[in-house]
Amino acid sequence: MADTMQFDLVSPERSLASASATEVLIPGAEGDLTAMPDHAPTITTLRPGFLKVVSDGATKEYLVVGGFAEITSTSVSVLAEKAFSREAVTRDEVQAILTEAEERRSDHSGHERDMSDRFVADLVHMLDLMA
Repeated sequence: MADTMQFDLVSPERSLASASATEVLIPGAEGDLTAMPDHAPTITTLRPGFLKVVSDGATKEYLVVGGFAEITSTSVSVLAEKAFSREAVTRDEVQAILTEAEERRSDHSGHERDMSDRFVADLVHMLDLMA
């Protein structure tokens, strides 16, 4: 069993991280999950939340909004619609994403409206965690 796995985080704007990690905590759409070396192959969509990467005994956090994660036995690749280093993101940036999501929510009904409501609630929770 390998002690580490390759971790990569990219967004449309840039590559945010590439490191050897011992574990990656992922805010999956169906619930949080932790990927470690030799994990079963999995693909999950992301919900807004904080992704945590443990590497060399230190934990680095990233805020991710949308996208998906692909987990293999040797790697975790996260393709996020929007991603920020936790220490670099501001409340104003998250508030702008929340405002845009609230405006789009009124365009939806039924199941899509439920998903939009959940997305907005996750963003509000992230703002609370940043306080």
